[in-house]
Amino acid sequence: MEQTNTCNFGEHLTIDGYQGSEEKLNNQALVLNCLNELPSLLGMHHLAAPEVYFAKGNDLKDPGGWSGFVVIEESHISIHTFPAKHFVSIDAYTCRNGMDCDFIVNYFKKVFDLKEVETNFIKRGTHFPL
Repeated sequence: MEQTNTCNFGEHLTIDGYQGSEEKLNNQALVLNCLNELPSLLGMHHLAAPEVYFAKGNDLKDPGGWSGFVVIEESHISIHTFPAKHFVSIDAYTCRNGMDCDFIVNYFKKVFDLKEVETNFIKRGTHFPL
């Protein structure tokens, strides 16, 4: 039987940030700046300009905030802020291997003044053929 060589296709970092600055989490320009700046800091390349939208929310759990997304050659980065809850949910997904998770986490901790973060790191496509 012929063996197929595999590797993991990409890496997906999720960040849930707590006790952040309500003012910074409610700043559309700051969210947009993150989506413009971070890919370049990581050596990645924009395919399109980032988009940021205000989502008005729909209940006590979701009182609204800013949602932004940037498509990059290497995949995407998304940010969803919940200023009234001092919370942010972030995804960074890339088809590259060797993501600098510490850099990304520290970047967002500083930008949004996060006091606590919860992270998950997922290797995607672990049976991806070489």
